[in-house]
Amino acid sequence: MSEPTTEAEAAFYALQASIPMPPSVPAGLRLELARARIKPGKSARADEWMAMLNTRYDECVATLAGERMAFEAIFRMTDADGTDWIYHLSLGGDGSTFDEHASSIDTDHAAFSRECKEPGWELLEPRFLLTPDAVRTALVAAATPNPPLATD
Repeated sequence: MSEPTTEAEAAFYALQASIPMPPSVPAGLRLELARARIKPGKSARADEWMAMLNTRYDECVATLAGERMAFEAIFRMTDADGTDWIYHLSLGGDGSTFDEHASSIDTDHAAFSRECKEPGWELLEPRFLLTPDAVRTALVAAATPNPPLATD
């Protein structure tokens, strides 16, 4: 895990670590749903950000193993008052972190993030994860550095 570079980042990691996982989440994994506001006037740039990620999908996939991420998904929502939100859903190994210097896609992703969204994330508390056994096995394998061997 990379070391936090700011007090805000350190506070986020402390909050992240303090949120317990429900028993339905496999040991060693973290299920997270977080949201952040899109800065006023940055909605169109946020659309460009998501288009960039979709266009460079293969590069994004290539970062997952290094980040110990089984999956990630991003959603957008606009409140009735016009506030734009970005939501990030992920399942990854404990201690998985994003390193903006790991690859060019990560550097570009981080630059868009700083430009388009308010700093930080609001974390929601996970309560339940339901997956078929075959999917659960694949998720654990994707998010752990040394996954357990499958047994017959």
